[in-house]
Amino acid sequence: MATIARKIEKPLILLTEYFELSVKAFCRLFVAPTYMEEVFSNMMEIGVRSITIVLLTSFFTGMVLALQTGRELAVYGAKMYIGTVVAVAMLRELGPVLTALVIAGRVGAGIAAEIGSMNVTEQIDAMRAMATDPVKKLVSTRMLAGFIVIPALAVFSVFSGIFGGLFVAISSLGVTAPFYWKTIRVALTFNDILVGLIKPFVFGIIIITVACFLGLNTTGGTEGVGRATRTSVVVSSILIIVGDFFITKLLFIILG
Repeated sequence: MATIARKIEKPLILLTEYFELSVKAFCRLFVAPTYMEEVFSNMMEIGVRSITIVLLTSFFTGMVLALQTGRELAVYGAKMYIGTVVAVAMLRELGPVLTALVIAGRVGAGIAAEIGSMNVTEQIDAMRAMATDPVKKLVSTRMLAGFIVIPALAVFSVFSGIFGGLFVAISSLGVTAPFYWKTIRVALTFNDILVGLIKPFVFGIIIITVACFLGLNTTGGTEGVGRATRTSVVVSSILIIVGDFFITKLLFIILG
């Protein structure tokens, strides 16, 4: 029984510490100093340097979605509505999720590695010794940057996927561009847009806080840094997929 209790206790302690760090980092957003230079630097790293891979991933996902779905819709004589399918799928699900997974793999791993390296080389202890709050400087700044750029990346992802679907609709399905856009305008609602904007905010919080938490708790030298990096990507990806279901379910209940 004692062994089982210890196995349960450790994850609960880690979960408590994770939520404590997340709340503390969010509260530090409203406390001086602002470290705006750090915020802009993180916006460049998270947003600008990720946009190419986000656009490419989403564009080809939109193409595949249109190609696969278009073939099935054609059986029922409904291939002209491929724009509706692509737009709703990209806006509600694929755009936010693909963006989050790309950011988790590219940025989350980098954050965990950077902060983990600072931790094992005692740079974070040095920051505390100089009366600098590491949570404010390392976590809150990245959280604010994520709030700003991750939803923006998700918007670019949605449009990229829709244009990918348009390319296939014109070249392979015989659907004209005006009709493609018309079906999108008719089908999309405010709730679709709201869902597409809420999810990236939540996913951004997950990615940034998980990566920072694991980085700040890194031990064991360079091997520990590698372990924290891998764990950051795995945990963030799982939480994004699982969280997507619960967010979708909750928003269906609230918004209908």
